Amino acid sequence: MYLSASRAADAAKDIPATATGRRAVPGTVLALGLVSLVTDISAEMVTAVLPLYLMAGLGMSPLAFGALDGLHQGATALFRLAGGRVADRTRRRKLVAGVGYGLSAACKAGLLAVATPWSVAAVLAADRTGKGLRTAPRDALISLSAPPEEQGRAFGVHRAMDTAGALLGPLAAFGVLWVAVDGYDAVFTVSFCFAVLGVVLLGLFVREAPAPAAVRSSPLPPLRTLAALPGLRRLCLAAALLGLVTVSDAFLFLLVQRRLELPAAWFPLLPVGTAAAFLLCALPAGRLADRIGRQRVFLGGHALLLLACLLLLGPVPAGPAVAVGVPALLGVFYAATDGVLMAAAGPLLPEELRSTGLACLQTVQALARFAGSLLFGAAWTLWGPHSALAVAAAGLAAVLITLSLLASAGKLRITHRS
Repeated sequence: MYLSASRAADAAKDIPATATGRRAVPGTVLALGLVSLVTDISAEMVTAVLPLYLMAGLGMSPLAFGALDGLHQGATALFRLAGGRVADRTRRRKLVAGVGYGLSAACKAGLLAVATPWSVAAVLAADRTGKGLRTAPRDALISLSAPPEEQGRAFGVHRAMDTAGALLGPLAAFGVLWVAVDGYDAVFTVSFCFAVLGVVLLGLFVREAPAPAAVRSSPLPPLRTLAALPGLRRLCLAAALLGLVTVSDAFLFLLVQRRLELPAAWFPLLPVGTAAAFLLCALPAGRLADRIGRQRVFLGGHALLLLACLLLLGPVPAGPAVAVGVPALLGVFYAATDGVLMAAAGPLLPEELRSTGLACLQTVQALARFAGSLLFGAAWTLWGPHSALAVAAAGLAAVLITLSLLASAGKLRITHRS
């Protein structure tokens, strides 16, 4: 922690190059990675048990769960924009991020006080509000700490640390449920403790470099400035189309659990495979994106998601191939898309609108995934899980082919700002 704090204090200075010519990882990235690691333990403890808690424990239907899962991903879109805009206007990105982390921590305690599906939904909406407020300012801090040519590496390091928490979270939930059968309240209590620790670490170890004098004295550019950036528009279009046909990991885990007939106590282990693959591949995916192009890696990640869907649909016998293959492919999908998308957007945006621009892109993707979860939940209810997954896979394949053709024709090209 001392090392992270020391490096964070130097984040405003030039980052020295190592003996091999590669720059050291900025202290801001390391400190925020530590905060995200602890916070993700808290978040993933809840996420790991949520599908079973709502559908088996509280009797929520697949359609209702699809609506809630979409809300969990995308209904806080306005708060993403608000968080990004306030952070840019005040030039206090750490403070805005801290408010978001604090709100999410309070919501973990709120889960102990509710016991109906839609009261849980209200608490989760508030939790996602906190996530919406903090995500863009946090990513802007990461983006501003690294040069354009190393954005993929910086986000890869952060996402790797973040995913270490995602790996430990389901394991912690599994341990709690192993000791206390149906002990959902115990899971929520431990989750709250980790969330509070994350807020404390943010306050102690994350240092925000002061904005240049020219930036502080200049008025905030209007939002229409973002609309004039063609690279950002293309990124938003690609993220929206792919988000609409993305099957959420919650639904994929439920499909794996049904096919393998896993006991409830083992369900939280499914995200562990995803987190492990994400952890191992986040940094290599970021470096690969810096080298061969972030657009290619982003599309390739969605191709791996399609492969996971086909694995569930295909004639492969239920067993290790499904139990290991689907979570692993899902983890590589996230490694190739999550941080890579932010790394692609960062250099396109002026510093004074970095938080707002990232928030716009995140909002477009979140709203598309929200709509996609609603549609998938409705299709599951009307046609059953197998047919719903087949339709989603076909839609994902069609969008990937279309975007690949546009990229080949040069109509999806993304360039850095000069």
